[in-house]
Formats: sequence, structure tokens, C-alpha cells
Amino acid sequence: MIEVLFGESEAGSMKAAKNKIVIGRVDGPTSVWMAGKKRPPERPFAGWVEGTAEEVVCLGFMLDIGDIKEPVDSLYRKNLIYSMYAQDQWEQDEAMEEELKQTADIYVKELSRLKSFLDNGETLRIWYSDAPYSRCGFYHLCRMLRKYENEIRVVKLPEYAVREKSITIYKNWGEVAAEEFAGFLPYEKKLSKEEIRLYGLLWSELADDNSPLRAVINGRVLGVPEDFYDFMIWKKLTDKPVKEARLIGDILGCFPISVGDWWYAKRIEYYIRQGKIRVVEDSKNTYGRIICMNGE
Repeated sequence: MIEVLFGESEAGSMKAAKNKIVIGRVDGPTSVWMAGKKRPPERPFAGWVEGTAEEVVCLGFMLDIGDIKEPVDSLYRKNLIYSMYAQDQWEQDEAMEEELKQTADIYVKELSRLKSFLDNGETLRIWYSDAPYSRCGFYHLCRMLRKYENEIRVVKLPEYAVREKSITIYKNWGEVAAEEFAGFLPYEKKLSKEEIRLYGLLWSELADDNSPLRAVINGRVLGVPEDFYDFMIWKKLTDKPVKEARLIGDILGCFPISVGDWWYAKRIEYYIRQGKIRVVEDSKNTYGRIICMNGE
């Protein structure tokens, strides 16, 4: 079973989930069993997912952002992904800079690997959520899957999970720990050809609209303007100086809508250049800058 996810963090957790079985803890270190293709023990830990890490594909193309008429393997998409990850949050050496530049190439290779799995008749299991990047990735993938006859299965992240006496609310698969993934397998369902065609058409509509951003509004993915999320910055930023990292953290905490910190950093930088946000104290680490509203 090939697992497909649309974010780096969630794909990393899935790789761990397909490699480990944690079977208990008794006043000491947790026992870890390397699963691979082996059968699990009689009492497997809830986080075990059958298979190996090599069966996990990450398509982290950030398709909720930017021009989606351009192919995902285009230079445009590559530069966009790089610009999101490399905003000088930390002073970087040449090796780190080069690694960031190769990020999009890794996703292109992942897409090629996925096509090889499809050509070999493998079954896909797609893990998606209502996070904009995930829904867009899912729709785009369905557009591609229309020409294949492979069995396609999906696991959509539920709004919440009830566990004993608590309820956990999730916004995206990146919030799910490796040991929790198997607990969501009961939500798995087979995707029909009609559903694949529908989701593929929804992607085509988004591409025709080609707004700067895509957001999930009342359950639908819609194209929105680039400043759509900016009101969150203005709700938290005042004329009182604050460290940029603290401001972004407050926004993420108060508005958990699965928009990455790098997007808010990009918009803050835009308003600094526009003169609407003032840098009180600069820093080589941009997240370390002290900023405030420019009241002039």
C-alpha cells in the first residue's frame, strides 16, 4: 500500500508509523520493533501501519499558494517553494542554502516515484484533510489519477477524535503523531472513478480561476486574494513592539487554520517594505526582529 501525504511533517510521521511498533513501557525505555513487511506481534501498538517507509510519498508542492496553471515541476513552483522556506529566519550557510533550493526537486522526484508505483499497479492510500494545502494537493492528484485504473483509497482527517474521556481536535495530518495514524484507518474508504473525476474537475476550476491563494471556506476550496489572511496580522500587531516570532506564534495559536508561519512572515515582510510595519530592532534572524505597527 502506497501512502500519499501533502506535507513534510506528516509524511515524516507516516514513515515512522510504517517502521515502528511500540508495544509497551514498564519503568524503562519503550520497546521498539522494526516492522517492515514482517507480521506485527499479537498485541501491536495502535500506531503500527503495515509496510515500510519506502512506501510513503510526500507531495509537498504548497498548491494552495501561487499560480497553479504552471506545472508542479516548473521553475516557477520550484522558486516559490524555495521563497517560502528560505526567508532568512536564520542566518544560513551555503550548504543549507543549497539544500533549501533542492526542496522542490525532491517533491518532483516523489511525484515521479508515485507514477512508477501507479504504473506497477500499486494501490494508493491518500491521507488528506481540510487544510488548504492538503485539499489542493488531493484535488490535483485526482486530476492526475483519472487516467489510471489503480485502486485508490482515502483517509480524510475527521474534525475530532474521541479518546476515552477526552476529545482531540485536529486541523491537519501534521498534528498527528506517528503512533496515532493507525487509529484513523477505520475512516479509510475506496474512492470511486466518479469521485476521482469530480475532484479532478474541482482542480480544473481552481486552475481556471487561478487566484493568488486558495482557502477552505464553508467546506469548499475557493480562490481568494493574496491579502486574505492579513487581517490576522492586524488583529495581533499593535504599536507596542514585539518580537516577530512571538507575533507569528500568537497568530498561529489564535487562528489554527493550517497556514504556515512562513506565509505570515512573507506578508509581514511585504508590509515592512510598504512602510505599514516598522522594524524597531533588526536582527540577522528575521524572526528575531522587534516590530510594531507604523503609526506615522
